Amino acid sequence: MYLRASGLVINHPSIRGDRMTRHALLALLAVVTTASALRSQQLPAPGPGTSVQIRPGVPDTSPFRPLALPDPNAYRTGAGTPGPLYWQQRADYTIRATLDTATLSVRGEETIRYTNNSPDTLRYVWLQLDQNMDAPSNRFAALGGRFGGASESTYVGGYTLERIAALRAARPGAKPDETPLRYRVNATMMRVDLDRPLPPRGVAQLAIAWHNMVPRSQGRTGRERFPEGWLYEIAQWYPRMAVYDDVRGWNTAQYLGGGEFYLEYGDIDFTITAPANYTVTGTGVLQNGAQVLTARERDRLALALHSDTTIHVIAPSEVGKADLLPAGTGATRSWHFRAQNVRDVAWAAAPNFIWDASGWEGVLIQALYPPVALPLWSQAADMARHTIMHHSRWYRYPYPTAINVNGPVGGMEYPMIVFCSARENEKDLYFVTTHELGHEWFPMIVGSNERLYGWQDEGFNTFIDYFSFHDRYPADSETVNSQEMGRTSNWWVSLLTHYTGREAPIMEPQDRNPPFLSGALHYPKTALGLHLLRTELVDSTAFDQAFREYARRWAFKHPTPADFFRTMNDALGEDLSWFWRSWFYRSDHLDQAVDSVTQRDTSGVTIARIFLSNKAEMVWPLDLEIGLANGATEHVKLPVEAWYRGSPFIYVHRWPARVVRVVIDPRSAYPDINRGNNSWTASQ
Repeated sequence: MYLRASGLVINHPSIRGDRMTRHALLALLAVVTTASALRSQQLPAPGPGTSVQIRPGVPDTSPFRPLALPDPNAYRTGAGTPGPLYWQQRADYTIRATLDTATLSVRGEETIRYTNNSPDTLRYVWLQLDQNMDAPSNRFAALGGRFGGASESTYVGGYTLERIAALRAARPGAKPDETPLRYRVNATMMRVDLDRPLPPRGVAQLAIAWHNMVPRSQGRTGRERFPEGWLYEIAQWYPRMAVYDDVRGWNTAQYLGGGEFYLEYGDIDFTITAPANYTVTGTGVLQNGAQVLTARERDRLALALHSDTTIHVIAPSEVGKADLLPAGTGATRSWHFRAQNVRDVAWAAAPNFIWDASGWEGVLIQALYPPVALPLWSQAADMARHTIMHHSRWYRYPYPTAINVNGPVGGMEYPMIVFCSARENEKDLYFVTTHELGHEWFPMIVGSNERLYGWQDEGFNTFIDYFSFHDRYPADSETVNSQEMGRTSNWWVSLLTHYTGREAPIMEPQDRNPPFLSGALHYPKTALGLHLLRTELVDSTAFDQAFREYARRWAFKHPTPADFFRTMNDALGEDLSWFWRSWFYRSDHLDQAVDSVTQRDTSGVTIARIFLSNKAEMVWPLDLEIGLANGATEHVKLPVEAWYRGSPFIYVHRWPARVVRVVIDPRSAYPDINRGNNSWTASQ
């Protein structure tokens, strides 16, 4: 069979007798013929004296242009998933520490087993020394960043490093030899030079000994004085491996007190030796309960694990009693904990803890608090249980325990344990409890870089706080719509009236802005954006599926903002570049307006042309309420693509009566900064 069109000759025996193939080929030839005919047309020649004006190309400045994200690669894909060659380092720790209540200090020794899963050979490693934020030698002290020593003249902050060495055994089972290593402290970071290069898949073992004084209160760790003795909440307390990743290499951002932390996952085995009358709790599972707990306490814990109501492990009437100590206890007790697949550990110790517990699906829920926290904290274990149960709608809580401790730290989170100071108001206690325990998901499970992108844990967590709080207090609309929840657009518009011209993008690190503004960006503005996305811009069920997919993909991994944006786009089937850019990367404003309405009557209907404009940088869907002269009201929702061709946009429709009123966003749900131009009314 021969076919000829515009000089193209096709002769292929496979198409003979194949009717469908012939039809497809004929369609192709029709396209080719049309293209050939167009090429043969001659454009008119320029007239005498005319010239072609050369100008540079116009860049794409549309708000709908694709968001500029890092190029996908084998480590992180364009769909937002970990790539086929994704890797991350592993850091396992064995720590032995002593709480010295006489000197108000912690003395410890740790062994770090660091596995290099990267494709790179490492000749040095970096560690975080967060306690050095209070060190007198810290170069940031002049900036007023010290928190620990202001109220005590005897307090001296920072680590005293006693020993840093490489461990290497001559043969399996032999005691490792120690090789002292050179190191350099750079404020809150420390570089350790390895004694030999660490190749891909290689393992290095480090031994570090240190001691430091515990601050009175540092916002994340501290101590509080009671008649029975000090209550300690100890966090960010040992030298920890910094993250080496495929995005930035070594992450060496300094700890200035605002941005939090970014750490590798691993197993952590730690033992805390404290005075015998102190009860110690910490991240992970207690390994030596038979040695440090009485049989009565062990029985109560076993019962609590399967109870949906709160059980006293140490009742208020038992605090300080001698029979809380197992027989034969000496001057100290050593509490041994083990935590698997965590990025950090924290602990608390006090001589006057009341200890409550309950269970949920195999998770031991615990609350420890001093008697001064009664009666409010008798609800704390139940609040923690409700949080773990409810937050598991996003990703099933994977750890064996969840612990809430009352003490000097206002609200802070670590794997399996949180510190909350509230002692007066029930809803305040629930809010801080559900917020801090919510961090078990973001960033403890989904391990984002808090130090650079606080919104990926604080904002996400504030977003899901709403659902947890609303589930426990469904009638409390005032609190769930308050500033803390980041739920209402009116809150953000009100803030802008005070901060106009001084806003900053959410993407800026927390330490870069004043605390109030930084908090507003990373907590409620992020949460508000996600709520608006979920309720106003996409289907809420689809959003929930996408958000769960993000948690599933990046559980126990290190996602970047690009991984989140790409995952949401991928799972929702929407290119939300216009939203991510305006809400997260920029400080754009929304200002939609009704400019005018023209109408003409024809054949018993009115054809109305509604002129709408977008007067600021941000684009958004249009939610219109249209009032008609016959008393009817029409609701029209136009997608954000209405602004594809720019502003203004003319909405044309046929109505059974003349339009007398148009209102944009009648529910005041959008973050519109100027509602004065949101409506139009026909002249009388």
